[in-house]
Amino acid sequence: MNNTKVTDASLVRNYLDGKESALGALINRHQHRIYSFIYSKVFDRDIAEDIFQDTFIKVIRTLKRGKYNEEGKFLPWVMRIAHNLVIDHFRRNKRMPKFDNSGDFNIFSVLSDNSLDAERQLIKDQIETDVRELIKELPEDQLEVLTMRIYRDMSFKEISERTGVSINTALGRMRYALINLRKIIEKRNLILTN
Repeated sequence: MNNTKVTDASLVRNYLDGKESALGALINRHQHRIYSFIYSKVFDRDIAEDIFQDTFIKVIRTLKRGKYNEEGKFLPWVMRIAHNLVIDHFRRNKRMPKFDNSGDFNIFSVLSDNSLDAERQLIKDQIETDVRELIKELPEDQLEVLTMRIYRDMSFKEISERTGVSINTALGRMRYALINLRKIIEKRNLILTN
């Protein structure tokens, strides 16, 4: 079989149909790019090899459970897995604390830190992506207020005028949005740090 002419999607289907060599072809096709990406983040061959292996263990498990649905986007999907495992590596090795539930909920402070090194920048980018995904789960009225306040830097007076509700209602929606975000974070046992 000439692997250069067979698409990633076909190789994934072949693997799922029991042809183990198809996975080998996928790994051979993309290993340099994936390994190089991992190494460019961790700068350690042993760690990069461990993360590379963990990436494909996760790929195999996901494929075998039938959870892969990124038709035609195999490499970006694997790169995302590798990226997440790199993040996990940094979180573990820095012994980063989980978000603690005491005091004010200030998850957004991490989004404005401009003096991050490469590792922290990678983590910051992942946190920002995670937070944007979590926000989508909020009720529409809370999502609207939180987006205007955090991402558009609008005052509660401006939010009140734009949404046609009182300032107290806008404040209340923001408060409930943060409470609900905290619940989602705790339920999913997510690690968000600054």
